[in-house]
Amino acid sequence: MARAVCPAMLGVVHIQSDLEGLTDAQARRALAGLPPAGDYEVVIKPLRYRSSPHLAARCEFEDRRIVLQVPIPFRAFKEPIIYAAHRKRGQGMRFAWASESVSFRLRREVLRFLYCHEWMHWYLHEVLGKPSAAETACDRFALRNFRRPRVSVADADVALRRRSRSRAVA
Repeated sequence: MARAVCPAMLGVVHIQSDLEGLTDAQARRALAGLPPAGDYEVVIKPLRYRSSPHLAARCEFEDRRIVLQVPIPFRAFKEPIIYAAHRKRGQGMRFAWASESVSFRLRREVLRFLYCHEWMHWYLHEVLGKPSAAETACDRFALRNFRRPRVSVADADVALRRRSRSRAVA
């Protein structure tokens, strides 16, 4: 069975780096192997922070643009990634959150994680026609795939599936 998306296709996406020390070609190499976001432009910008580096990006649907922000100055950091939520019993909307602390040692890792996350928002909105605010699904997709050399649409579909939990009969 053929892959749903050719990894080289990201080459047709316009990638612009406004980050000092990162050329457009270097950014393209960092994002190689990830699925393209249609005709959306990918812009890489600096993220100036006060106390510690963190993740920041956005998908601008009206402007057909994905903006990835890399912490400046860059230093290795850890970020908690929430990838699932389970509703707690009882009254009200209370959840138990499942998370993993991820170490980002390289700019490349930050770029790939952010792109995977924002690409999933794009996929939900533009391809599936669903609301794009599924943060845990987007984080789950990015968490599973940002360090993989090649990522496809099939990987996104896997991230959208909920695992069936066996429930004990009372």
